[in-house]
Parts: sequence; structure tokens; C-alpha cells
Amino acid sequence: MSLSTLIADTRKAVADDAANAQAIFSAQGALVGITEVDVRTGAHTFKVDEPPALGGADVAANPVQYALASLGSCQAITYRFWAEHLGISFDSLTVRLEGDLDIRGFFGFDDTVRPGFSAIRVDVTVTGPESAERYQELAAAVDAHCPVLDLFTNPVPVSRTLHPAS
Repeated sequence: MSLSTLIADTRKAVADDAANAQAIFSAQGALVGITEVDVRTGAHTFKVDEPPALGGADVAANPVQYALASLGSCQAITYRFWAEHLGISFDSLTVRLEGDLDIRGFFGFDDTVRPGFSAIRVDVTVTGPESAERYQELAAAVDAHCPVLDLFTNPVPVSRTLHPAS
């Protein structure tokens, strides 16, 4: 099935019944080492860990690296979808991300420092036959529709329930 067909079929399914637009994604993690976590997301499993400087064994990327990877991969996928939607072609696309994080917030050394990123830089390189203006149009559409970028730029209500074992 082509991407255009998928988009058209999805648009029709949602137009027929708005409930078809709703999706729930889930993940579950279990601490299996000092900072090592086994994660399951549906049929997929992976590890998360910290580097030795943060107490881990560096057996996998750490949570903030996965957050950057999530943003970068979502950007790339959203570029693909919106290029198709807008009729914009490209030959190659790469996304590079950097995030600034001050560990004083995580460790509680200074509670005025946020524990998360203070800034993220997304560097997209696109090659192809289109004009710079068309690629700017594509970038604007991606910025407006990328789900993970939305997570980073808008507050999301988060609820937590604790189940202490007796």
C-alpha cells in the first residue's frame, strides 16, 4: 500500500467515524539494575540505562537520548507524510538533535534548575529538486503536525498512581 493510499484511507475512516482517530500507546518498564530498565512497548522490547557518570553501566541509551531520538525520528516520519501530502519530493533527509541538560536539577543540587532540557536544537538537512521555499513550506507543516514536537512544546497533563506493595 502506498503512503498516499494510507493517508486517503485513514482520512476516510476518520471522516466516517471520529472515534477512528483515537489511539492509545503504552509502555512498561521494570528496573533490573542500578539504572538499567527493561522496557516493553507492545511487541517491542529495549533497554534504557545511564552512563557511568550517572551511576549506570551504559548498556543502552539513556532516557533523554531516547527522548531526542523520539523527536528526531518523529520529525523524519512527519517530513515523509507531509511531503507526500503537499506533493513535495526530496532525495534524502537527515535529522540531528542536541539537547542542553543541567544535571543539578536531576540530582536536586539546585531546585531552581529544571531537571529536563533547557534547550533543544533540531538540525534538518534535506536534499532534492524543490526550491528552498517549498522545503520551508514543508518544515512549517512538520512543525505544526509532529506529535513528539508537540509533546516537547506544549504541556501535557500527566497523572501518576503509586501502588505500594504490602
